Amino acid sequence: MTDNTDTKKKMLEALEFNLGIVSHSCRTVNISRQTHYQWLKSDAEYKEEVDAITESAIDFVESKLYERIKANDTASIIFYLKTRAKSRGYQERTELVMPEARKFEIEVLGPANESTN
Repeated sequence: MTDNTDTKKKMLEALEFNLGIVSHSCRTVNISRQTHYQWLKSDAEYKEEVDAITESAIDFVESKLYERIKANDTASIIFYLKTRAKSRGYQERTELVMPEARKFEIEVLGPANESTN
């Protein structure tokens, strides 16, 4: 990490505590969100640490989802299937139903500079 090492360390600790939620973490450390995002762009080591915290937070939340699935929570089971089992047909679909069939025509036009002899 480059500049503001102590503040960046505090921000990383806050991000870890807040499961990667930027706004809460920035308030805790008393920095702006813009500062955090500037650090992400300019400091590769900081970005790497933030990415690791994000992955850890996702792992933690997934473990909570799995706990709910093991407890037979229907909503959690459905959520898991919709997000992880799409290839097996568990996905939302939107169907467009027209109240009545309407006839329409499509005219295909050629390029504007083409002559019609």
